[in-house]
Amino acid sequence: MVDFIGTERVQELVARRGTARFIKELAAEIESDYLRWSAFDKSPRHATHSSVGVIELMPACDGRLYAFKYVNGHPKNTAVGLLTVTAFGVLADVQTGYPLLLSELTLTTALRTAATSALAATRMARAGSRVMALIGNGAQSEFQTIAFHHMLGIREVRLYDTDARATDKLERNLARLRLPGLKVARCASTAAAVEGADIITTVTADKCNATILTPDMIAPGVHLNAVGGDCPGKTELHREILLRADARVVVEFEPQSRVEGEIQQLDADFPVTELAAVLTGERPVRTSERDVTIFDSVGFALEDFSSLRYLLRIHHEERGAQQQIDLVPDLDDPKDLFALLVPQPASVVARPGVPA
Repeated sequence: MVDFIGTERVQELVARRGTARFIKELAAEIESDYLRWSAFDKSPRHATHSSVGVIELMPACDGRLYAFKYVNGHPKNTAVGLLTVTAFGVLADVQTGYPLLLSELTLTTALRTAATSALAATRMARAGSRVMALIGNGAQSEFQTIAFHHMLGIREVRLYDTDARATDKLERNLARLRLPGLKVARCASTAAAVEGADIITTVTADKCNATILTPDMIAPGVHLNAVGGDCPGKTELHREILLRADARVVVEFEPQSRVEGEIQQLDADFPVTELAAVLTGERPVRTSERDVTIFDSVGFALEDFSSLRYLLRIHHEERGAQQQIDLVPDLDDPKDLFALLVPQPASVVARPGVPA
């Protein structure tokens, strides 16, 4: 039997801990794995692209545990009532190859993306950053707001989306959350939202080379959390923002980001720093208050590895609807798989006066 965590169980686990605490604990789990970066067998995700979206497999292994995530990205899905992103994942034991956990990762991916964004910002944004512009108010926006409010002390979030209904939804949800001390401001344009912001988070969904931010919008000292550009042909930042002299660009896994990140717009020798080196202190990126720091985040399999391991641990810690599924056969003779298909003889019961 294999442990199973479905959507309802993740909802239960988050509710028991609270969303902010869940994200902060998940960020700590992710950081602990980035701190042992060299222990991981790493590779870019395998992507199958179509005209309407992408389906990807994301593997990671530390020699003891192996994980993979199946995830799609289909921006047009919402027009027909479907999610843009869905995902599930498996955590397995390397010693035996047996799966330990099958889990939903749709909700968890949103939580881990926000956790990774805030974790990076704790090392990259200016100390005392209190105002964040949030460009793109779709499925990821509440998670980003909670993470930055809880982990960095953001006290004002400025909202803008080309779809006013997305901003309506975000405003409603933030009002329900009642995050202490948080001011929510709805803005009429991207330029209005970013003016005076310490941190700018872009999390748009369109699969195109968009220009969400232009060079004139970027003030010295700002931190850019660029989340939405995450596959070939999908970007959010004008390339000149990346090329400015005071810009410092951080990526998760350089070979993957060269293909999928904002830096796909630039030459292959453009210098970047991997997040692991920032978290270990090997390569600090902010050297002055006027540096422009950019987290070019596309999502990396290590973060899903961390998420699956964290989920399995708290799944066992917390009471509630723990489930298992019969994903792997249980055999008396492991060399006789066919026995599962052979009809078993019915038991013979002797009747009085009738020979058995």
